[in-house]
Order: sequence, then C-alpha cells, then structure tokens
Amino acid sequence: MRLFLIRHGQTPHNVTGAIDTAFPGAGLTPLGQSQARALPDALAEEDIAGIYASRLIRTQLTAAPLAESRGLDVAVRAGVEEIAAGELELRADRDAVHAYADCLARWMRGDLEHRMPGGTVGHEFYDRYETALRTIAKEHHPDDTVVVFSHGAAIRVYTALAARLHPEVSTELRIMNTGMGMLEGHPETGWELARWSSQPLGGLQFEDLQAHDVTGESAEEASHEA
Repeated sequence: MRLFLIRHGQTPHNVTGAIDTAFPGAGLTPLGQSQARALPDALAEEDIAGIYASRLIRTQLTAAPLAESRGLDVAVRAGVEEIAAGELELRADRDAVHAYADCLARWMRGDLEHRMPGGTVGHEFYDRYETALRTIAKEHHPDDTVVVFSHGAAIRVYTALAARLHPEVSTELRIMNTGMGMLEGHPETGWELARWSSQPLGGLQFEDLQAHDVTGESAEEASHEA
C-alpha cells in the first residue's frame, strides 16, 4: 500500500501560532483554500483508491477538491486527528510552544511515556492513529494508493515512529500546509518512508513564510523559537 499523509490547508491559527487541536477546529484561510484547490493537479498522476480525513473540519475542507475531481467521497475517520494539546490548547505563548514541541521531540526519541501537559502520552497517540490506519487498510487492496488528510504534528510523530526514523532526522522534520509524507508498506507489516514533501504539494507559490506555524515546524525549530 502507498499511504499519502497530507496535511490540511492553512488555518487562521497556523498564521497566529495558536495551538489549535480541539473539535471542530478552525476552517481554512483564503490561502488554505487555494492550497486545497491545487491538490487535484498536484496529484493528477496518482491512481487514488480512497480519500480519508479526520474529524476536524480543516482536513475535510482540504480533501474536498481532490475528492470532487476523482468522483470519490471524503470518508471521515476517527483517530487521525491532531495530537491534543491538553492545557496548552489555543495558547501561542513561548512557554506553551516550547512544552508542545518538547513533548513531540520526546515521543520521536522514543519516550512514549511522556505526557502532554493535561493531555495524552505517546503510546495513546500512536495506538489510536495506528488503529485508524489499520481500519482504513482493511478497506483496500495491498497495492492501492490511499490519501489521508491529517495534521502537522500527528503526521510527523507517526511517520517518525512507524518508519523507525533516527531521532536526529525525525526531530528535524517539518511540514507546511498541504505538505506530505508518503509511506509504503502496511500497518500489519510495517512502513518505510518513501517520500517527504515539506512544502505545499501545489508548489512554492502556496507557502506563507510569515506564518507562525507551530504544528508544522520541526520540533527543533519550535523549541529554538520558544
């Protein structure tokens, strides 16, 4: 199976730096809508068997143009949501950004017992994300290409752990809005990271270098800025 984990388009909180992980979450900015509309052309050569999104509205809005272009439904699945920020929710101060980034970095380095302040431990996040992908995989053939629209921190941490990346590599991963990690394999047998696109799939014209994008920055970047 080829699994495309694509981050949602830009939201207002991706611009301001607020850590937005709760339901239903923010919608898309005008740039985020443009990023979403660019995906059908960016993925035109891919034979996509299924399109999935998290329960947060921003992933569903991002998935919609691609789904419409392929005549597919966007299947909403529990489990591929963002890593819940707990008591850090909607904060943008330096202490909150540092605490969130530090937790992600600890998980990527294998300390899955570390707890997000007021939130979950790494094992709980990994298990719910993995369970969701196993459910999705059961709906497809082993050689299918499947697209899952998810979230910056969740994609980075899951990819680091599932593909067994070296901690120094994983903590440097960054993913802009509509960036992508492509995994090959299967949740039953393991994954390999085949491709990582930190920039928007539609091209560099869809970057916003002025945004304070906490959940898309690498753990090292966010910790340094904090």
